[in-house]
Amino acid sequence: MAALVLYRLVQRGISTYEIPIVLFIVLIPSIIIHEVTHGLVALAFGDDTAKRAGRLTLNPLPHIDLIGTIIVPAILVMTGLGAFGWAKPVPVNVARLRSPRNQGLMVALAGPAVNIAMATAAGIAYGALAPYHVKELAFSGQISAQPLLFQVLLLFGYVNVILAVFNLIPIPPLDGSAILERMLPSSWWPQYLRIRHLFLPLILVVVIFAPGVLEAIFTPALGLWGHLLS
Repeated sequence: MAALVLYRLVQRGISTYEIPIVLFIVLIPSIIIHEVTHGLVALAFGDDTAKRAGRLTLNPLPHIDLIGTIIVPAILVMTGLGAFGWAKPVPVNVARLRSPRNQGLMVALAGPAVNIAMATAAGIAYGALAPYHVKELAFSGQISAQPLLFQVLLLFGYVNVILAVFNLIPIPPLDGSAILERMLPSSWWPQYLRIRHLFLPLILVVVIFAPGVLEAIFTPALGLWGHLLS
């Protein structure tokens, strides 16, 4: 599941009102690549469910979830509560994998892994290509004053750090929950699967009402990524 989280961009000096086009230019492919990667890894391990569903595509339309991609983010943005949402999860039938418990974990972690790889590549490219005066603009929060190329690189890396870290939180249905699921005794699975879907509202509550929890998670990761920029 690729959570679309633009966490406190304004508070961090990145105004979504100044750079909405660039932000969505980098956000949409980041989410799509995350989801497609889940399907590709599942296909490599024997499950062609995503392929048969037509989800192994970079076309954004098959990945749109009416509620999570459009309605929820629109309501939150209009009410000033930030931006949160999700793309339609790529279907994976874990039972069709050659080693369901082990390969299911790898399928789940493939999405955050590709986000980390893209964030690292963007950070290295920005650090290598951006002149000193452009980096000063970034560190002072003047993102929109930079040339377009550097806006794209900076926001692409930033968004992918957020996507990776958020999705690694071990709460269902986020990808990180697969780590805990792998540790559960097989006898617990039937009961767990019956309540798994009930955790999604908890994530929304944390995003809106307990942003300090997310800040404690995101800040170290963004700080580490920031070293690549300089």
